[in-house]
Amino acid sequence: MGRFFLLFLAMVLLGCGGGDGGRSEEGELDDLPEETLRPPDSLRIHDPLPVDSLLPPDTPAETAAEVEEPVEAQPPPDDRFQRPEFVRGIYLNAWNAGSTRRREQLISLARRTELNAFVIDIKDATGYVSHATQVPLALEVGATGEIRIRDLPGLLDRLQQAGIYPIARIVVAKDPILTEGMPDLAIQDSAGGVWVDQDSVRWLNFHDPRVWEYHVALAKEVVGLGFPEVQWDYVRFPDAPEAYLGRAVFPGSEGRTRVDAIRGFLGYSREVLSKEGAVVTADVFGVTTSYRRDVGIGQLWESMVDQVDVLLPMVYPSHYWTGSFGFQNPNAYPYEIVRRALRDAVRRSAAVDGAALTRPWLQDFSLGDPPYDAPEIRAQIQATYDAGIQEWILWNPGSRYTESALMPKGGLPSWIDPVMRVGGKVVPISERFEVLGEATPHGEETPEDTLPLPGLIVPGPLAGPRGNPLPAIPLPDTGGVRRGGG
Repeated sequence: MGRFFLLFLAMVLLGCGGGDGGRSEEGELDDLPEETLRPPDSLRIHDPLPVDSLLPPDTPAETAAEVEEPVEAQPPPDDRFQRPEFVRGIYLNAWNAGSTRRREQLISLARRTELNAFVIDIKDATGYVSHATQVPLALEVGATGEIRIRDLPGLLDRLQQAGIYPIARIVVAKDPILTEGMPDLAIQDSAGGVWVDQDSVRWLNFHDPRVWEYHVALAKEVVGLGFPEVQWDYVRFPDAPEAYLGRAVFPGSEGRTRVDAIRGFLGYSREVLSKEGAVVTADVFGVTTSYRRDVGIGQLWESMVDQVDVLLPMVYPSHYWTGSFGFQNPNAYPYEIVRRALRDAVRRSAAVDGAALTRPWLQDFSLGDPPYDAPEIRAQIQATYDAGIQEWILWNPGSRYTESALMPKGGLPSWIDPVMRVGGKVVPISERFEVLGEATPHGEETPEDTLPLPGLIVPGPLAGPRGNPLPAIPLPDTGGVRRGGG
């Protein structure tokens, strides 16, 4: 009876999802049929929910606010923001970051939990710059027409006071304002004019150095205001069907591939921004960790991982399609999908000199069955640790997060065993390897050919991207959590 009481208490404290699911034989992503190599047309990374969900309840007051005078950039003190030992953060869209009420709610969440970093929109997929920028091209094309963060220096001061590490997110290729105001910066159509994809969206041309310069100028400005880290998103070419891409023309490519263009931009941005003292990071499709070739968007792991300081694969289980890693419903297996994807990332990075750290995006939103609650979110976090990675960021487009999935700031009592979804069921974290048939005593080296999952990381000579030994599997549970008696 004591065991059931403890399990019940853990489920109450950290939440519990429902529903079991079947599991198919596992296989590598490269084993999928050729027609499955491109994500389905409905897949839009980092835009999984309607745009309306981005706005907090007090949006009208924010929208009606007068645009203030541009702020004067000041060099940040060298020690203003100390990078946490391990970055564990959440995303704040610009409306939430600019709302005092919502910002304070999220700061309070960070104070109560293991969170220590905020990713904040400086320019999102609308093309609007969130603050009163002084970058001339942004002013020229009207990118300052919707100021969402009216006091960016004040926001940074508040985060410094709260001990929260800020990261500036800047969307690059998807920019309807810049492509409207400067159509020659966009991908062109062979029939004339600006090329549009299947959703009538225009995309910037990554082969054009002016695209690079505009975004690096925005990044330099916010680094000057105090951001210690810049995160590039939509660093890619369109994921459009071939019927559309066949008409696309890329002025300035001069024989260079899409992979070359993305690598060139990342290298250029880091060269410039590192002189300003900034860390440079980039988001990539989740499948990039496992595919050995570009799927058409210019993202190839080995070509990007040595051009940034941190690479962030968006390993959202709901965004993997049927058959990924052998699962018919990847969304129902958050632990398995995330661990497999990140294990591939770690192994590939280990073979690249100067490889960046890996810090995954994990999903805190529901898209499909089962709906995501604490067990599904905690499963992704635990999978990250079990793949040998200690950092992560949660994504929710409305910046609303599941607190019961997060460890309290001081950790849990040793006798509390949180629950997670693994093997199609919700179980205590300490039983995850038993459920998968992988239980291995701590410190025991298991020959790789005896493991039920091909390529599972085990104790041995394999090293992380910066030469540090990878932790053994199983890892100690997070937050000081241990399974113990009642």
